[in-house]
Amino acid sequence: MRPSRKFGQVITRGPTPGDTALPPALPYPDGWAALAFGAELRPGTVLTRQLAGEDVVLYRQRDGRIRAIRPYCPHLGAHLGLAELDGNDLVCPFHRFAFGPDGRCVRTGYGTPPPKAALTQLPVREVNDAVFVWRHHDGREPDWEIPAWHTLGNLPARHAAWEMAGYAQDVMENAVDVGHFQTLHGWSQGELAAPVSFDGVTFHVSMRVQEQFPLIGRRQVDIEVDGYGLSCLHTDIHTPALGLKMCSLVMAAMTAPGRMQFRQASRFLVTEPASLPPGLARAVSRSVTRLLAGPMFRFSCEFTAADFPIWSTKQYLARPRLASGDGPIGPFRRWSRQFYPPVSTGPLPLPATPLAPVAPVVPVTPAVSVTPAVSVVPVVPEGGHQNGQTTRTGHARP
Repeated sequence: MRPSRKFGQVITRGPTPGDTALPPALPYPDGWAALAFGAELRPGTVLTRQLAGEDVVLYRQRDGRIRAIRPYCPHLGAHLGLAELDGNDLVCPFHRFAFGPDGRCVRTGYGTPPPKAALTQLPVREVNDAVFVWRHHDGREPDWEIPAWHTLGNLPARHAAWEMAGYAQDVMENAVDVGHFQTLHGWSQGELAAPVSFDGVTFHVSMRVQEQFPLIGRRQVDIEVDGYGLSCLHTDIHTPALGLKMCSLVMAAMTAPGRMQFRQASRFLVTEPASLPPGLARAVSRSVTRLLAGPMFRFSCEFTAADFPIWSTKQYLARPRLASGDGPIGPFRRWSRQFYPPVSTGPLPLPATPLAPVAPVVPVTPAVSVTPAVSVVPVVPEGGHQNGQTTRTGHARP
């Protein structure tokens, strides 16, 4: 893992043998999927990402608006991941056909009248430092939105991204799996502060934890988690005795059967000490926040990375043998069914072969030890590690 505040293109290498040897355990979920961070898409940038086995082309117009389209030019099928921006128009490299902000062809490379052709645009939102694209198995338009969180104001967010075997549902289910916080993450004392609530496409978890800090001993940590679809988890973490606040957004997007890209964005703040004069308190808050923001983000990523070996190798069990202390996994499973097709539609299509990166791939050594089954997806410079194989069995409904 290499946390970074700078971003480039995520390198995708297509399916590994382990991805395609057996049917996936879960179909692709409906809803929003985070395919990039907003910082990756500067004006004029064109990126290709995968979602549900297909390429999606993202680009930011010169006026700042982001578009998401299906990848092939309606003229003669060139891949528009190779296109460029001319103002707000996307220009295909093959015959220089240009497409305006509404997707319609506005000119050709020959100066002849443009044909009645248009790009297939996809619903896209830029919210909470991330770029979300909507997908639904029967093509429905978005019927819910991810809200904009402004926790901790305009502090700069730090980001990281990984690619691994696994399912978006496992990432979301983690939030209600109360037992694993003790056994996997080492929390010695923790409890739900209120029953987990499920409401429409959202759920809310409130926890209270006694965490051991170096030199100062145990302190209470308050944790509030909001889940939206199988798309993202927003977490607010507050340690009142120390004045520490962190908000974190984790997002998983299914790129291929049994395979996902996982993104994490976090902000950190040390509050102003009430015992100091206002001017000095602000200076202390800013200085200590700058000093600790990097280490706290690395700590947050290491905490999350403890789940990676589990997600990338576990088998999804449609009928798990649950026990007291697990947390409301059963209610979560019932809630999650709304995001899948009502019946299985058969094997999922294999992922499209992604474009080869134009720039050479520069391998990066992870700063944190992560299982070989997990690819680090560094962003500047480009590069990564090939994922190992995993085992997936069955094609069960959640």
